[in-house]
Amino acid sequence: MEYVYGALLLNAAGKPIDEKGLTGVLTAAGVSPDAARVKALLASLEGVNLTEVLAKAETFAAPVAAAPAAEKKEGKGEKKEEEKKEEKGVSEEEAAEGLSALFG
Repeated sequence: MEYVYGALLLNAAGKPIDEKGLTGVLTAAGVSPDAARVKALLASLEGVNLTEVLAKAETFAAPVAAAPAAEKKEGKGEKKEEEKKEEKGVSEEEAAEGLSALFG
């Protein structure tokens, strides 16, 4: 992940994303860069304009991410209430009767 962050940092600074620059950023961050991983990342970013990709990602990510989070919170609250209601339905005597069947 730090390799991707390094590439994003170079892009934000307006520097070319190359092996020397990425290795320098990683070394400055205290990471011992792996040459194979650096080359793999550079190969995957070849021909990609990060500025355009990030601009598109910002416009689509925010609205999509906000809606499901609100739905999940509501759903969790309903489940907890249902579980509490079900737990109250079993009395201690009924629970004890079930245990006696197990032991004999």
